[in-house]
Amino acid sequence: MTIQQVLLLLLLWMWLPHPCHTEMMFRRTPDLRPKSFGGRASGNDGKTIHRQKRGWMWNQFFLLEEYTGSDYQYVGKLHSDQDKGDGSLKYILSGDGAGTLFIIDEKTGDIHATRRIDREEKAFYTLRAQAINRRTLRPVEPESEFVIKIHDINDNEPTFPEEVYTASVPEMSIVGTSVVQVTATDADDPSYGNSARIIYSILQGQPYFSVEPETGIIRTALPNMNRENREQYQVVIQAKDMGGQMGGLSGTTTVNITLTDVNDNPPRFPQSTIHLRIPESSPVGTAIGSVKATDADTGKNAEVEYRIIDGDGTDMFDIVTQKDTQEGIITVRKPLDYETRRLYTLKVEAENTHVDPRFYYLGPFKDTTIVKISVEDVDEPPVFSRSSYLFEVHEDIELGTIIGTVMARDPDSASSPIRFSLDRHTDLDRIFNIHSGNGSIYTSKPLDREISQWHNLSVIAAEINNPKDATRVPVYVRILDVNDNAPQFAVFYDTFVCENARAGQLIQTISAVDKDDPLGGQKFFFSLAAVNPNFTVQDNEDNTARILTRRNGFSRHEVSTYLLPVVISDNDYPIQSSTGTLTIRVCACDSRGNMQSCNAEALLLPAGLSTGALVAILLCIIILLVIVVLFAALKRQRKKEPLILSKEDIRDNIVSYNDEGGGEEDTQAFDIGTLRNPTAVDDKKLRRDIIPETLFIPRRTPSAPDNTDVRDFINQRLKEHDTDPSAPPYDSLATYAYEGNDSIAESLSSLESATTEGDQNYDYLREWGPQFNKLAEMYGGGESDKDTS
Repeated sequence: MTIQQVLLLLLLWMWLPHPCHTEMMFRRTPDLRPKSFGGRASGNDGKTIHRQKRGWMWNQFFLLEEYTGSDYQYVGKLHSDQDKGDGSLKYILSGDGAGTLFIIDEKTGDIHATRRIDREEKAFYTLRAQAINRRTLRPVEPESEFVIKIHDINDNEPTFPEEVYTASVPEMSIVGTSVVQVTATDADDPSYGNSARIIYSILQGQPYFSVEPETGIIRTALPNMNRENREQYQVVIQAKDMGGQMGGLSGTTTVNITLTDVNDNPPRFPQSTIHLRIPESSPVGTAIGSVKATDADTGKNAEVEYRIIDGDGTDMFDIVTQKDTQEGIITVRKPLDYETRRLYTLKVEAENTHVDPRFYYLGPFKDTTIVKISVEDVDEPPVFSRSSYLFEVHEDIELGTIIGTVMARDPDSASSPIRFSLDRHTDLDRIFNIHSGNGSIYTSKPLDREISQWHNLSVIAAEINNPKDATRVPVYVRILDVNDNAPQFAVFYDTFVCENARAGQLIQTISAVDKDDPLGGQKFFFSLAAVNPNFTVQDNEDNTARILTRRNGFSRHEVSTYLLPVVISDNDYPIQSSTGTLTIRVCACDSRGNMQSCNAEALLLPAGLSTGALVAILLCIIILLVIVVLFAALKRQRKKEPLILSKEDIRDNIVSYNDEGGGEEDTQAFDIGTLRNPTAVDDKKLRRDIIPETLFIPRRTPSAPDNTDVRDFINQRLKEHDTDPSAPPYDSLATYAYEGNDSIAESLSSLESATTEGDQNYDYLREWGPQFNKLAEMYGGGESDKDTS
């Protein structure tokens, strides 16, 4: 707090009545109310209580806020005229803050505030006071209400709702244009002094802006402020109380002011002449390039519309304004040709679309530039004389007939020769062909309109010097109809005639169809191929005809079926006709003409067998045949059944007995000499694992020489079993313990010892080491004995 504020507070303190000297006296007032106002009431003890009249009157107490003394702040004094000063009365205080914020001396009635009070928290307090007899505790005066009002001091500075404000004002605004209003509030009492009287001033932002002292309205202070020069401004506003006088409290806020754009700048092209290039092959709609005029404004004020206003290419080019980039896109409007024209000149204008009338004096708001477009030469593909071709041809033309010719030229100045071809994807059947030099299309296969009425071809024209640069054109071939198909029956007719039919009776209505499509529509004529004594044809002249009987009565026993040839012809040129044969069955009918039975059943009736009987006999025969086949199959399977029906079939299991054989001296288990002497087996023994099927004479096999190798013997036996039809269909595993001829030591088997003992030489066993000495003595010694004898 400054010295000036302290002096001001002291002056206010002196001017105001000091609360410490305030004394509120209870005094008697004349009884102005009628006597009847004092009513009676019974107390709890049954005595009658007389209500006394009010004997005092109150004024407000005033208390200065923000007391800084060390003692309790004196508020005022309560005193009743019933108080004789003998201490018989007791003063009681109740209401807002009684006992906590405000206390009273029971004897003297002095009221004190126990702490510092802030008026901004609460401006006044309402309390009630009462004086009672200390001995009887009965009130000597009625309870009365009084108010303690808090006097304000300037202890709150003005504050703004926002620390920073944001505002805008259009550029080029006149002086005094309102920008924004800022308002500060002061918590002090506006009805007491100047503590809440606020004056506004500008601390920062001059000379561009000013503020009204009383209202806080910020206004422009300079004319023609240009956004393009400066867009943002920061203004600091001060709000000061005490009417802005010295010693007043103040608060500040910041206002950020933006100058908004107005259309005060015309568009300008950065160049007076713009050059563009484009190939002559560019299709219509191709973008050549863009032009752009700059505008210092923003938003809609900078929007520009482009147009071509003059030049020799106004009909060849267009310009489109692109809104997002504000550019003018120049596009091709018509096909270009380098050989026709190579340079075009355009005059392009750019104009603002939103012009502010206030700034017409700054205009005009448009600008122009010259655009020169150069057409570049390219190797163009051939150009057909038409965009499409349509050829019509009759379906009966001869092979190789030319149906039409396509023409194309090279638009380049070199005029290269052109080669024509057909896209075979459009002529998969290769019905047509084309002359590669002159573009003549001719037929290579017969045409048939009834198969395909239209053929859509695609002809390719390419420069011989540059085959990749080609052009296509659609060729539509329409096949015209020729009367080359004869009419036929529309459907298959199942016709019958009753045995009791009368002459002239209708038995069938027929119609015809024709694949041809004459211009005048279909017209058919029906007639008989020859005169028939039984039936006749009557043409209805509406492409239908009726089949009528010519006599009474038919017999299916005599003739069960009649064949009636009918000639059908059309009326187109050349006339085509065909003969269709109707099959007419003779059937038995009831009296109303409904068929009951026809010739197939009638022929079987004389034999005494009906169709149902024949079907039953046929089924019985089939069942008997099936039973015989099944019985034979079961009997054959039973003959093949093995004797051993156990799950452990000896053919599929290996049984180990864990005993060692007796070698070559053991002749009880198996005669192994047979392997070395195939001639020992003269008869083929029967198998014991299946039931013998038939007894047949074993097939003798040629005997092998005495010294035939075992391997050849085994292979021979294997081949015999493979070709033997009586052999079982399963495989058998036989182990012969044959080592082979590739062993260095040759065979160690003693199989040959039983028959050709002397052929073996066992002297090499001694060379194998001490482990084989015993074997060498057993076999080698015997051999030497044999030799010595």
